[in-house]
Amino acid sequence: MQNNTTRGFLWSDVETRTLLAIWGEQDIQVALDGHFRNSFVYRDVARRLAATGFERTPEQCRVRIKSLKRQFLLAKEGNIRNNGQYHKICKFYDAMENILSNRPVLDPQEFMDSGTGGDDTADCLEEEGEEPHDPYSENMGDFHRPAETEVKLEYPAVPIPIPIKVTVGNNGSSVRPHPSSQPTSTLTSSTLSPGTLTSSRPKRPKKRRANFPLEKLMEQFLEQSAQAEEGFYRVEEQRLQAEDRRREAEHARELQTLQMLGQMFSSISSAHPPSAASSHRTEPPAPPRAFPRRSASPSGPRGPATHLRRTPPHPTADWPPQQSQQLPSDPQALGMDEETLSLVKTIVPALTSKKHKGQDGRIGIIGGCQEYTGAPYFAAISALKVGADLSHVFCTREAAIVIKSYSPELIVHPVLDSPNALEEIDKWLPRLHSLVLGPGLGRDEALLRTAKEVIEKSKARDIPIIIDADGLWLVAQQPSVIQGYQKAILTPNFMEFTRLYEALHQEPLDGGDRLRSVLQLSGALGNVTVLLKGEQDLISDGRRVLTCSLRGSGRRCGGQGDLLSGSLGALAHWAFSATPQSRSVSPALLAAFGACALTKQCNSQAFQAHGRATTTSDMIQEIGPAFRKLFES
Repeated sequence: MQNNTTRGFLWSDVETRTLLAIWGEQDIQVALDGHFRNSFVYRDVARRLAATGFERTPEQCRVRIKSLKRQFLLAKEGNIRNNGQYHKICKFYDAMENILSNRPVLDPQEFMDSGTGGDDTADCLEEEGEEPHDPYSENMGDFHRPAETEVKLEYPAVPIPIPIKVTVGNNGSSVRPHPSSQPTSTLTSSTLSPGTLTSSRPKRPKKRRANFPLEKLMEQFLEQSAQAEEGFYRVEEQRLQAEDRRREAEHARELQTLQMLGQMFSSISSAHPPSAASSHRTEPPAPPRAFPRRSASPSGPRGPATHLRRTPPHPTADWPPQQSQQLPSDPQALGMDEETLSLVKTIVPALTSKKHKGQDGRIGIIGGCQEYTGAPYFAAISALKVGADLSHVFCTREAAIVIKSYSPELIVHPVLDSPNALEEIDKWLPRLHSLVLGPGLGRDEALLRTAKEVIEKSKARDIPIIIDADGLWLVAQQPSVIQGYQKAILTPNFMEFTRLYEALHQEPLDGGDRLRSVLQLSGALGNVTVLLKGEQDLISDGRRVLTCSLRGSGRRCGGQGDLLSGSLGALAHWAFSATPQSRSVSPALLAAFGACALTKQCNSQAFQAHGRATTTSDMIQEIGPAFRKLFES
């Protein structure tokens, strides 16, 4: 049975009567009367009590006996005053009477000074020669204790006056009685004890705290909060600046490494001239439209079109040249990217306070159904992040609330599946600068029919059209809907490109020569710009091919194509509105190249921060830093 360490707590009647029976034994009473220190007596009582099945410590037994004595004395004093009716408060009155009747008369005041009883009352004064509670006595058990030398303290019989303090009201003021009106109490050494001195000592006045108004405390709190927030933003800004500097340094190191590789390849090619057999190879026929050639000297000056790869309109047995099979390691591709990016920078409009809302682009997104709500959102928010002023999403009624909940910046029109969808969209077309058709459109026949009619209306208004995702399915089924429209840009991935190629050529695609295939598909569509997405993006307008060889990452998550098409919508508006800086590169090619480079840069930066967990939402957060790095640095 586990010991109860609480002092005299929860004693049952049976346990109390057993304790009284042991305490009332003759040898226990004799030991208590004959010794000043009696802790060993209560250890004996506790052992005898444990033998009966009740585990209590010596201190608990002592406190319980002391409490019973208090109750007995109160009852006995009450019997004298109330004709014997007061003994009912003490349940064990008779047992205590039988035990204490043979002992010397006890002074009731000795127990009344320390409280009126209760098992939880703690008293530090000795009773009947009992020693104070020793915290180590309970754990000593039956171990032998060395003999102790008793020390007797004597106090001089000098009367000590104790003033009586009367407290009036709640303000803590005190009134001292006049000496003549009330006698002064005195304590001699016979009645003086440490407990008496402690109880008679006047209490210290409580310290008054400064009474600050609540408004001042709230003002201080808000001021500290503002300072903490300002410090946080300052540290965060420093961290972002350090991250930008680190990325720029890394980019500079990559460029330096690539330049060194280019010089190595140039020295190798100059050390090994082409063989005689290859020098007599028949050149492919010249294209009908002339464009500048690259300088014959490797170190000679390059014109504005030196970044273009010369391609004939019709493939031959000797075309494309052998170098096209090694596009990833082509040292000249890096120079092409830099030169093309410099041309893309010329179409980016400057930010001035003289412009009005909507002047930098109002982009329309045609797409969004019950199953696909993320794609139109990614396209629309990407257009805004690139720099367009307004993004309109024309979607079905079921998708409108979901898309609107993604961002309050989008203008959502739930009209795509309405009976008068064409009329609702047509009244907005004069306000739009470009159109992105296909993200989240679905393949419902009614929606595809509406999309086809919207393309016809946009062509009539000479609006640039970017077709992606399910819009490419519509073009594969009906190529004539976009045939020959020079302001159209198709953005297929490899699977969508294969479907388009086989629909127009009625033959399987040769996947080993993608450069030749993208050139053929663009020519078959009437020189419509085609952007084939992949590890290296290939862009062709039927006359030439641009290659975007900027590095992205190995992470391919859903929604990257929507980011590309949305940013391409804004860049297409800028390209077709800007003054041409080069006659050899069409605005559609520049816009497509800029969108490819931006998407790859966003992918690379997001992957550096998130690794395998990168999502399109992470890439969208990188549009601003990536745009500044590519086109504004």
